[in-house]
Amino acid sequence: MDMNITFPGNKKVDATYKGFTIHTDQPQNEGGDGSAAEPFSLFLASIGTCTGIYVHSFCQNRNIPTNGLSLTLKLTENQTSKLIEKITITIQTPQNFPARYKTALKKAANLCTVSRQLEQPPKIDVSIQDH
Repeated sequence: MDMNITFPGNKKVDATYKGFTIHTDQPQNEGGDGSAAEPFSLFLASIGTCTGIYVHSFCQNRNIPTNGLSLTLKLTENQTSKLIEKITITIQTPQNFPARYKTALKKAANLCTVSRQLEQPPKIDVSIQDH
């Protein structure tokens, strides 16, 4: 499984994986064009959207209406390192969501592969290859 990273211009960096190209850029105040999300924003979005698919699927599999279903990620930043030290995910359930499913819904949210991967971070090796 390989992901290809390319540099289409200025501060843009693209990733091509499984037939899709994911575009990133830096904000204008950091020298970019502001044409796409920053890589770190995509990292955070991957946590939210991964959790979201598990939550959404849980409801769909039980024929629970998903109108009004949403998630909010609250990010707590470490003031010294400027890294995120805590992510609190709040699930807003639809009106009339069955109370008996709330614990199971939380368990489904915790099945997110991205979050589980962060619990066992991969080793990252960087090498250089001349063309």
